[in-house]
Amino acid sequence: MSGHIIELDADHPGFSDPDYRRRRDEIATMAPPLNSGEPPRLVEYSRSECETWATVFEKLTALYPSHACREFVQVIDDIGYEAGKVPQLFDVSRFLTERTGFSLQPVAGLVSAREFLGALSRRVFCATQYIRHHSEPLYTPEPDIVHELMGHAPMLAIPEFSDLSQKIGEGSLKADDAQVEQLATLYWFTIEYGVLWQDGELKAYGAGLLSSFGEVEHALSGAVEIRPFDPWAAKDTAYPITTYQPLLWSVGSIQEAFDKMAEFVDSL
Repeated sequence: MSGHIIELDADHPGFSDPDYRRRRDEIATMAPPLNSGEPPRLVEYSRSECETWATVFEKLTALYPSHACREFVQVIDDIGYEAGKVPQLFDVSRFLTERTGFSLQPVAGLVSAREFLGALSRRVFCATQYIRHHSEPLYTPEPDIVHELMGHAPMLAIPEFSDLSQKIGEGSLKADDAQVEQLATLYWFTIEYGVLWQDGELKAYGAGLLSSFGEVEHALSGAVEIRPFDPWAAKDTAYPITTYQPLLWSVGSIQEAFDKMAEFVDSL
């Protein structure tokens, strides 16, 4: 054990940076107990952290008009993000609650699939508050505040998408452990890496794509296998977590994704 609250793998960009390790631990201690209902606490982000946010923000916003689904493009400006300032979870959570009834629950790091999905059933999204290491601003091996706020939050402000997220969460409440893993896989292929067709063009609606400059370019480059979304076929499909996705599942609309997931959840 390293003595740190947050353990990092040896290949993590911040593994050998003592200042980053201390900062991760500091932010982790600010997260209230899961399901406490406490609002997110304010984090005073450093100049370096704001610069990291700005680098990713500028790269991603330049891609959104051509790569993101129209629903995402329409809502991203409403949130009011700024290039030089890391948004506060508190402010974004309030915005989401007004739009769709979702709220953001700060967590220190990853939580179990059952806990995470169970929170979604209550329209609560577990979100981290730390930011990726400054040495690799366009890469993170784990969810950080860039992923949460650039990828998930705008989509959670869209009613059909928030309903889809909640529906997957509701499925976990009656699922056994094996079914929870299947739901987590379906979450990956929709909420994280979903794509849809709009006006004959493939667009991203998944947060893993919308928060990753390289991933979204690769996904829509024509080099990835695209299959029509079928929950029964996708639920046991393996996927990589450290490389670009070789396979994505598409729908014609977010409503179609919801309808198919609702049918699957009802079958559990």
